Amino acid sequence: MRKLTKVNTASENINYRNVDNLRRVFPQFVKENKIDFDAVKKFFEDEEVIAGEEKYGLNWAGKSNAFKLIRTPSIGTLTPQKNESKDWEKTENIFIEGENLEVLKLLQKHYREKIKMIYIDPPYNTGKDFIYKDDYVENIPDYYEKTGQSKNGIKMTSNPESAGRYHSDWLTMMYSRLFLARNLLKENGVIFISIDDNEVANLRLIMDEIFGEENFIESIIWKKRYGGGAKEKFFVSLHEYVLIYSKNIESIMEITIPLEESSINKYYVMKDEHIDMRGPFRTHPLEATKTMGDRPNLIFPIIAPDGTKVMPKRQWLWSKEKVEEALGNNELYFIKVGSKWIVHTKQYLKNKKGEIRRGKMQSIIDDVFTQHGTNEIIKLFGNAQIFPFPKPSLFTKKLLYSSTSGSDTILDFFAGSGTTAHAVMDLNAEDEENRKWIMVQLPEATSDGSEAYKAGYKTIAEIARERIRRAGRKINKGDTGFKSFALSKSNYRQWNILTDKDDPKKLKKQMKLFLEKPLSDGYDEKSVAYEILLKEGYDLNSKVSQEKNGNFKYWQVTDGGRKLLVTFEKKITRERVQSLNLSEEDTFVCLDSALDDTTKINIRRNINIKVI
Repeated sequence: MRKLTKVNTASENINYRNVDNLRRVFPQFVKENKIDFDAVKKFFEDEEVIAGEEKYGLNWAGKSNAFKLIRTPSIGTLTPQKNESKDWEKTENIFIEGENLEVLKLLQKHYREKIKMIYIDPPYNTGKDFIYKDDYVENIPDYYEKTGQSKNGIKMTSNPESAGRYHSDWLTMMYSRLFLARNLLKENGVIFISIDDNEVANLRLIMDEIFGEENFIESIIWKKRYGGGAKEKFFVSLHEYVLIYSKNIESIMEITIPLEESSINKYYVMKDEHIDMRGPFRTHPLEATKTMGDRPNLIFPIIAPDGTKVMPKRQWLWSKEKVEEALGNNELYFIKVGSKWIVHTKQYLKNKKGEIRRGKMQSIIDDVFTQHGTNEIIKLFGNAQIFPFPKPSLFTKKLLYSSTSGSDTILDFFAGSGTTAHAVMDLNAEDEENRKWIMVQLPEATSDGSEAYKAGYKTIAEIARERIRRAGRKINKGDTGFKSFALSKSNYRQWNILTDKDDPKKLKKQMKLFLEKPLSDGYDEKSVAYEILLKEGYDLNSKVSQEKNGNFKYWQVTDGGRKLLVTFEKKITRERVQSLNLSEEDTFVCLDSALDDTTKINIRRNINIKVI
């Protein structure tokens, strides 16, 4: 008989997940769902253990608060905003308006290990920009203030150096979000983070701690402007960085990007009898360089066109068997210098399947500038000041080229004006792939009197949604729509009423109300259905519809082969549930009060049932 359980009312508890992971590897370390540190210490007593204060790493005032933020589940929900969306019924893209720490927690259940690439452009902590301020509070009114439900919305506070926690506040903000973001990446996933000199050193250290320094891939230098700098006192600063880490570097395939047309025209200029299938070719010396270790088996003669034998100075790059095969296919190129022959290999534009080869991305990007991003805003809005200094979509496309394809999902939880969404849609139209995106943007208020405010955009999230709509209309190919959601307060009464622990009578009254009416007064059924699907681990792209079986009404959630049915009927019988023809994989959710004791016993035998 199946156990009757309650629906989840909060996001996934990260602690429970981590303890479960430890239990699978070292079951002896977990007792009664708690870690036995004495057992851990005893097991490793003969090993070198890092402990105490004298160890390499990064510490700061507030690091413990970062862990507290990670451990605390979110009690919010994501409410659909159909009127703010585009092509709701057919799009697979997601836009979420809300504080990104809470959103990342809510995404853990379904999206864990499903994101192929994360790109973020977080606040650089220059003292002039803004950072997300986490107050580490417990009570509900403060929670709503922090997550944007109160009249004043989410508070963004500047981070002046005089605060005494200039770097610490930024590190605490970033650590908790990056920790949760790592959980969402696939094993072969990668994360790209734009940053400048203010925090690049600290960011590198916390990324080494969260992702592991062995998973560091590269630090890209982006030359972001042409020149200038007359106002600079010392050097003319022209660059920023992009730090790149993998979830598991052993799972990463070779990182390549499409060859640019200019590069093809410049280098692939030679032709032979394979032109129709392989295209033009360029050549590379077959002689190995000194960086290659000695391999005696790679020292052998190659017969030149005039019948003479060509010996390497050190050794060849290819084996004798591979060279003979290449000679038979006319895939070697001989150059005579004086009386000596030099052997080259032919590198064709296309492989033997007719696919155009890709190249390696370089660690310096110097052909796209901030002005390109400004020009995009001008083309879309007619005014550069609607969103000053956005990242150019071409810059983000270069990163997307290197690590995504097919139907991969890309996440950006500092979405800004929506550049990443723009870049994904543009790239899909270019290579006819079907990448999907999830954007998360805080509803940060635009300044009174700003050009954005005058144009009717009260928050950055509004600008981002409109930028995506306009960019989609210009691209006009592939999936250019999005489902819009807003981080909102929970529909569960328990998270919306303060209880006074010092007043037993009041507490008892509140607890009785929770049991009798678990949902808040005036709740919206569809919003509750979305909160349930989110916290039960269903896709935000699930098909959600209101259905009717006779006079029995319910909401149906379909996620691939899984089905979730939610009803708010006041009285439910066994016969009524049986008429729905649910399978053992389906989940049926109803109000606890709608089932009498006999029905609870009978209904649990064949279906997975949860109660509100």
